[in-house]
Amino acid sequence: MSSRVPVLKTYKLYIGGEFPRSESGRSFDYDDARGRHIANVALASRKDFRNAVVAARSAFPKWAARSGYNRGQILYRVGEMLEGRREQFIAELRQQGAGIAEARREVEQTIDRVVYFAGWADKYQQLFSTVNPVASSHFVFSVPEPTGVVAVIAPQESALLGLVNLLMPVILGGNTAVALASEKKPLSAITFAEVLATSDLPAGVVNILTGSRKELLPHIAGHMDVNAIVYGDEDGAEEKLIQEQASLNLKRVVRPRANPESPYLILDTQEIKTTWHPVGL
Repeated sequence: MSSRVPVLKTYKLYIGGEFPRSESGRSFDYDDARGRHIANVALASRKDFRNAVVAARSAFPKWAARSGYNRGQILYRVGEMLEGRREQFIAELRQQGAGIAEARREVEQTIDRVVYFAGWADKYQQLFSTVNPVASSHFVFSVPEPTGVVAVIAPQESALLGLVNLLMPVILGGNTAVALASEKKPLSAITFAEVLATSDLPAGVVNILTGSRKELLPHIAGHMDVNAIVYGDEDGAEEKLIQEQASLNLKRVVRPRANPESPYLILDTQEIKTTWHPVGL
């Protein structure tokens, strides 16, 4: 009796709460650490990125209007679902070259990081808002507000934890995101998208693309409806390209701080709104 032929998974894009193939029809073969073909991965095009930005922009007003408490509840639910699928993520990270101890540690840190930032969702405004002293008869309040649509460039080596470290501070603050997954290790990002799709996170708040960084980075940095870029890697040539293209439309480029557990990461994609209110008139 012949041995069974396994059904290989096709890792599609995640745009607007759905899992489409690339509009170009392109994909690439992905081999595991032993060189065995294990999956087909969508190769996103410029139009796929533009579609993701449209989805993120459409989702932004309602997501930004939600209370911090509600956003925290939703992110905590994501942590719960990650906990329930931890063995799947461990197995997937091992397919991409991680040892069992390394994979287990990365998944556990990812879950803990989601829960950590979920806890900040209804607290960061109290921490970063201020009442400013002025020499006039006014109250002056400064309050953080979300920037808008943020592009997130995940690190190449930290396939799951690196992506989550960048995404969580962005979306808990009311922004929406378009993330470009690791080109070398893309599988965990799309499996994470499956968690998001079956959680309470509204469609379009997070969109995840897989594909060629060389092809997509110029379009990401130059897109006029992306308000900020969070770049999480160490490639000097990539960073220079992003900085140059982003300078043409005054887009903010963020390099996250070394400490991934800091509420100050939330401020990287916030704008400070100041309101003057007269008193005693």
